[in-house]
Amino acid sequence: MEKAPGGTSVGVDDPYDHVTRCDFVTSEGKCRWAREHGRHDPEFANTRSSDDFRCPAAIAPDDADADTEPEWDWADCPHFRSRNHDRECVRCGLEERRMAHSDERPLLEEHHLSYRGDGDELSHEITVFLCRWCHAKIHQSWARLDDDVNPDPEAIAQREQRRSKEQSELGFESAADRYDDS
Repeated sequence: MEKAPGGTSVGVDDPYDHVTRCDFVTSEGKCRWAREHGRHDPEFANTRSSDDFRCPAAIAPDDADADTEPEWDWADCPHFRSRNHDRECVRCGLEERRMAHSDERPLLEEHHLSYRGDGDELSHEITVFLCRWCHAKIHQSWARLDDDVNPDPEAIAQREQRRSKEQSELGFESAADRYDDS
């Protein structure tokens, strides 16, 4: 199993198994990194530019057919990054409940499956969201990302407590009700 720099488990054998798409690939299969950040790697940007910025690891939807394989794996791209943007725990499915203007600890935390610049070897940033209970279990035991689990009872209680606060803030009370002198 992959390890974090501190030696704890990240909960997966291969982080790329949990990647659907690079953050820099457009819906047309073009590399945004080469366009927007190409000055940091001109050789890469020029190569992508000469190929109309096509990403060799992605298949554009209009080019996609069942038999088409990309030229590269995601791991082959030197500028690959994949950060999960779904606001639910990928392990237990707990959904985030953020309270506006609150300093309460979030229910979800970003969990790195791979870290940019591990040691001397090129690595990519690959992250997913885990609830803080699953996050602790992943790092403190042999728990895995793909375990079939339900949300922790404490997690459900926290989420419902926030939901109740949210509902009460959305409640309407007319001025006549609030200032009834009778």
